[in-house]
Amino acid sequence: MAKNNDQLLLLTQYLENAQTNINLAHQILSELSPDDIPETIKNKAKTVAKEDLTKNTKVVEGVFDGQNMVGPDGKIYTIAPNYASKSKLVEGDILKLTIMPDGSFVYKQIGPVDRQRLVGQLSKDEETKEFRVLANGRSYKVIMASVTYYKGDTGDEAVILVPKDQDSRWAAIENIVSDKQLTTGAEGELASGNDWELSSGLDMELKEK
Repeated sequence: MAKNNDQLLLLTQYLENAQTNINLAHQILSELSPDDIPETIKNKAKTVAKEDLTKNTKVVEGVFDGQNMVGPDGKIYTIAPNYASKSKLVEGDILKLTIMPDGSFVYKQIGPVDRQRLVGQLSKDEETKEFRVLANGRSYKVIMASVTYYKGDTGDEAVILVPKDQDSRWAAIENIVSDKQLTTGAEGELASGNDWELSSGLDMELKEK
């Protein structure tokens, strides 16, 4: 029995180390190949964001660019797609990231931008297989995880959220109306004052304050 316990402890340690390495790999990859970030997002990050390093944790404030968080120095911090979609993050939102000693990422929304709701049609680029929403004569990128969550398909009506007082490339899907079903997505709302722990590139854990 003691041998089994030792093996379980060793396996747990290996998994924790692997998770830390995965988060670091995502971070390095983002820094080496950043997306084409608009100057408005970069400038906002320089103005409102900050970074604080303590003995055990690193806290970085940044701006959501539609997919990830941009730090004050222009670095890209990876955000899990299902976190961004379920919390309905909008381009320009201010976030706070706490990087824990074990390498896990804990995000918190601290400065949401004013939003406006638009209704458009879901479309798909047959070459890139990326989904977009056509609304008000514009084409907005949307996170694939949101489309999958609402079981959206080409031609469906999509309700999206975009910044009210600025242009954006990305939109957050609030709802999708299709012939198959109507999903409210209320369970995906990010409650005010809660932290979301990014325990891997795919999963989140809700932690009450």
